[in-house]
Amino acid sequence: MIRSILKSLLKSEAYPEPTNKVELVQTHVSWIFLTETHAYKIKKPVDFGFLNFSTIDRRRFYCNEEVKYNRRLCPDIYEGVVELRKTPDGAAFYGEGPVLDYAVKMKRLPAARMLDQLVIKKEITSDEMKEVARLIAEFHRNAPTSSTIAEYGSLDRIMFNWQENFEQAMPFENTTLPAVEREYIRTWVNNFVTENAAHLNERVQNGFIRECDGDIHLENICLHNDKVCIFDCIEFNERFRCCDTAADVAFLLMDLDFHGRHDLAETVVNTYMEISDDRGILLLIDFYKIYRAFVRGKVESFILNDPSIDQVDRKKVLARAIGYFRLARGYIQRRKLQQTLFITCGLMGSGKSTLAAQLSLELGLPLISSDIVRKKLAGLDPETPVPVSYGEGIYSHEKNKDTYKELIKLAEAELAAGRSVIIDAAFIRKQNRTQCLSCASQYAAAFVILHLSCNDTENRRRLAERSTESRSVSDGRFELLALQQQEFEPPEEQEGMLISLPAASPSYLTSIIYERIG
Repeated sequence: MIRSILKSLLKSEAYPEPTNKVELVQTHVSWIFLTETHAYKIKKPVDFGFLNFSTIDRRRFYCNEEVKYNRRLCPDIYEGVVELRKTPDGAAFYGEGPVLDYAVKMKRLPAARMLDQLVIKKEITSDEMKEVARLIAEFHRNAPTSSTIAEYGSLDRIMFNWQENFEQAMPFENTTLPAVEREYIRTWVNNFVTENAAHLNERVQNGFIRECDGDIHLENICLHNDKVCIFDCIEFNERFRCCDTAADVAFLLMDLDFHGRHDLAETVVNTYMEISDDRGILLLIDFYKIYRAFVRGKVESFILNDPSIDQVDRKKVLARAIGYFRLARGYIQRRKLQQTLFITCGLMGSGKSTLAAQLSLELGLPLISSDIVRKKLAGLDPETPVPVSYGEGIYSHEKNKDTYKELIKLAEAELAAGRSVIIDAAFIRKQNRTQCLSCASQYAAAFVILHLSCNDTENRRRLAERSTESRSVSDGRFELLALQQQEFEPPEEQEGMLISLPAASPSYLTSIIYERIG
């Protein structure tokens, strides 16, 4: 029945407005059919406990709720609830036949102007992010509150939501969130709530628990026609919509962090505080970013249970779920991280860049890449391949010397500003590592060497795989590996905090790093 309906709705004849094509986008709770001018959102007949669309009456009710609540921030987009009817030619959004289901009808927003795409393509400006922050702050200022709404900010309600998250994440301990990491986060949450109970209660008393949006992340924001449209709020569960305003804005901040735009997150939080005059969020923002990252990881994990997704999409969903959970873990770690200069060390193909990128994501570290710096010094685009022989061209001894000098200069600027930083480079020579140790010591920062290694078979496999990639800043190749091995000077314990890491997933390796650095 469902399959035949979906098939019918992929035909342009099923829609009242003319369209030449129809696209289907799925989430874990909806089918969204996109015509050239509109979007029709049908709720899936699912019951996750916190969300129940299992009957047609429930789906009709929540379609109406979705329109009502989303018109607060996006009034011109939501046109209303429409009936899906049976016709002689199949399901359609018109006719007089029996009602099969209901859908929310919206004007279609341009995909290229969605905030996630603007961030990925680096087409978003600081001023535009300030406008997004301004809209959220004003929305929160005018959002309703009451004694009933305020109850959602109580310690009992906060912990109920967290406990539900932990329980619902348990089935994924062998795929996206290992049990040991889940329990580590659980312990931290329990301790944080206990230690900050007075401040959390003050938020309730001071009126910061309001009927918010509940789902403000990059994919739900569109900049179109000089307007900010924030859509697709939480309509299906009042306790997710009614929350601390800090928890609401934290979703956007977390998602910006996930996309590596810590600068934009800082712009948003500073603008938000200026307009809302709410400085109290600073004590809670990490707590709620951890909550949002955990929820996002859980929701992505739910999608893995959908048998209809293909293997390519499944791999992407798996990576996103793990990434969000690792970000949640990283937020905790960065709260106790002393100022540190991290460097990678190892042969080409050992996984240095992958680990550096993961650690940068989790800890919010500036990442300085030798591959990028080397090519910039040569006036080249970072993705320009330079297939020269070993030790020649931009990889000559003199160019290596210039590259490492620039790497240390850039790292020093970060340390001088009080930030931790990671340099992604081979560091095959002790001399270069010693220079980094001196740099870290100058600013009383810790110095950590992340030494990665793998067996020859795995190393060669990775280099062969890299050679097929169309976009890579690295020029490491199979035929150069033996020559680099001859020059490699393995790091020693006295050089700094040496953490030797095997060939493994980057999320597993960052867990090892956290255990070592405390």
